[in-house]
Amino acid sequence: MLGATGYFALGIFLLLLGGDSAVKGVSGLAQRLGLSPFATGLLLVAFATSLPELAVNAYALKQGQVELALGNAVGSNIVNIGLTLAVAALAAPLALRMRLLAAKLVFVLVATGAVLFFSLDGRLVAWEGGVLCLGFLAALWHYLRRGSTEDTQVQAQFVTFAETRTGLLQNLARLAIAAVVLYFGSKLIVQSAPVLGQALGLAPLVTGLTLVAIGTALPEVAIAAIASRQGQGDVVAGQVLGACLFNLLPIVGGMALFQPLAIPASFVTLELPAAMAFTLALYPILGGDLSLSRREAGILMALFFAWLAFVLLQAWT
Repeated sequence: MLGATGYFALGIFLLLLGGDSAVKGVSGLAQRLGLSPFATGLLLVAFATSLPELAVNAYALKQGQVELALGNAVGSNIVNIGLTLAVAALAAPLALRMRLLAAKLVFVLVATGAVLFFSLDGRLVAWEGGVLCLGFLAALWHYLRRGSTEDTQVQAQFVTFAETRTGLLQNLARLAIAAVVLYFGSKLIVQSAPVLGQALGLAPLVTGLTLVAIGTALPEVAIAAIASRQGQGDVVAGQVLGACLFNLLPIVGGMALFQPLAIPASFVTLELPAAMAFTLALYPILGGDLSLSRREAGILMALFFAWLAFVLLQAWT
């Protein structure tokens, strides 16, 4: 188990490095191709920051670890809201001015409901995966179309987030390095996580839901806390909701496009409803004063640890 723990930690470190290289490469190439820095920032928070999760799930699917991948996809959404967003707001209360956040909340809720509906018969097939992927493209089009209406303070946050060099060769090299590092990072995670899960008495779905989802989120938690201290609350919230949408639509949908997925019963009765509940919890928190205080962050974190304790108790009894 000690060796598996070391490989798991190394995998997380490689995902951090690969994710950072991928974000910079995507940002540099997008701006070189003529996309504005603000639009580039919107794209980055919509999908580029979730590339490590995509790499892990793609490798898990290749290795036949479907339940691990499903657990990671939905568990990451719960971790994003209950841990990443909460830690960021504890580091510095988040003042949110981005009007698109309301639409993102709706999209995440609808996406969760769509995955839940498609999973009711115990499987996800190719055409359902295609619908989910098309839904993401529609959401992305909406973000880019409506993004220009955001005020200058919001746009400035995303411009700062997207700042990088735009040299062609440099950014192609960044993407090549990211591909290699993400491959080996995801390989280490997928190979070591089941060993750790088995040692802890966890099924593959619960291993993905807890160990993998939390482990792969830890670098993002640290980055979100730093961003919140720098006054980039809209970027933090945008990343969290963008990652949630990406996990549900292109990742789960893409898995179904690649091969039909057998859906565990608890995915419908427990995991997806829990993800929906965490999304709904943001409505009263963000719907009033468009801010996330330390007290509200404490409530989110308490809900997260209560959910985690419940899942582990369920697994061990």
